[in-house]
Amino acid sequence: MDLFSRSWAALRAEVAGLPDEAFARPSGCAGWLVRDLVCHLVIDAQDVLITLATPADAEPTRDAVTYWEVAGSPPTGDDPLDALTGRLAAAYGEPWLLKFHLDDVGSAAGRAAGLADPALRVGTRDQVLTVADYLGAYVLEWTLHHLDLIAHLPGAAGPSAESLARSREMLEEIAGSAFPASFSDTDTLLVGTGRRTPTDTERAELGELARKLPFVLG
Repeated sequence: MDLFSRSWAALRAEVAGLPDEAFARPSGCAGWLVRDLVCHLVIDAQDVLITLATPADAEPTRDAVTYWEVAGSPPTGDDPLDALTGRLAAAYGEPWLLKFHLDDVGSAAGRAAGLADPALRVGTRDQVLTVADYLGAYVLEWTLHHLDLIAHLPGAAGPSAESLARSREMLEEIAGSAFPASFSDTDTLLVGTGRRTPTDTERAELGELARKLPFVLG
């Protein structure tokens, strides 16, 4: 849960420090500008607040790793919900409004996470998880979107080493296989989730695992 808080705070801080012109640049999410990604983070923060306020009595059905649904192809940005995010982002008009909303809702989500009982069971997406597992799953979400945020922003600060390492562990559990030791944590996440195409050398190192790529998480 501490890593959730630290990774979320780092991502929000990076958004807060972006110059206005950065919001019109592409992000690492196909079809989304940086402004669209930031709008998505607002929605993510709302989801965290909703889930933490939705206690469940049933036994957990998922954990931090099995929370994720895996698809075989990256989103194109044409999905109706993805397209709605773009329209919502455009409606803000000014980058400072998006920054303000993310800081407002995002800070609340961070505080709620810090106050939540790790053992409490919560419901989301017709599944039940403990708070600890739910917030643990979001470490991967924050880390991947931090990489998306800075994909075309040279000089921007990336996720922490501990967030990258934990996210790699989770992706390898999802994949059911370790990525080559020669891959950095960042390259593992980018290649593993389809955010970057592996080079011929990387594909050779991946071996049979290359046939399973990408692991698109949703």
